[in-house]
Amino acid sequence: MPIITIRGQLGSGAPDIGKMVAARLNIDYIDREIIAETAARLNYPEQKIEKQEMPPATLFKRIKDALEHSYPLITGAGGINMPVMYLPPSDIPLDDSSYIAGLESTIKKLAEGRSIVMRGRGSQFILKDYPEALHVLVIAPLETRLARVMASMQLDEKAARHEINNFDGSRHEFIKRYFKAELEDPMNYDLVLNTKRFNFEEAAAIIISSSSIRKQPPVRKNAKV
Repeated sequence: MPIITIRGQLGSGAPDIGKMVAARLNIDYIDREIIAETAARLNYPEQKIEKQEMPPATLFKRIKDALEHSYPLITGAGGINMPVMYLPPSDIPLDDSSYIAGLESTIKKLAEGRSIVMRGRGSQFILKDYPEALHVLVIAPLETRLARVMASMQLDEKAARHEINNFDGSRHEFIKRYFKAELEDPMNYDLVLNTKRFNFEEAAAIIISSSSIRKQPPVRKNAKV
């Protein structure tokens, strides 16, 4: 059963391509479901998990400052120690180890015994040792991405550039923070596709073909015929 993770820059077309692949293979496409399931496992609001995935510098500081205080701990869902503070759940800082444990549990559970296309959220790192998994990075030159974002979001060039910088910057920071890696390092992927060179349909076809090859058993050396 194919497990495909797909990650891409804003305007690269990764979500569209991922959905095409899932539709053609008649398998599930997972994106925001990861947020919902992680939130449920940690007993946190979805908005809190979403903020954890796109942490601006100010949020980093707030979490760091809060965790440096000596709050008493209680045992929460899944045996996770959480600070006792007189704050609503959405304002209680979620520490890195609790978040990554919940995220890993969610992604591995979603990939368990099923064919799936999974978008980002560190799935390429969490499932890196799964032999049946195919990890895909989708890229495109900045000018190509700017044109797509301007068209899809109806923005001028300055606003589109701002959206791209925010999106890409937060994703780079997310991967560095939680996986100590570079998001666009090709060594973290099996397949890198440039959608200036391939349209979305062609990219989807390449992924499906590559996934089919990946599922075949390895050829044994010196095997007797």
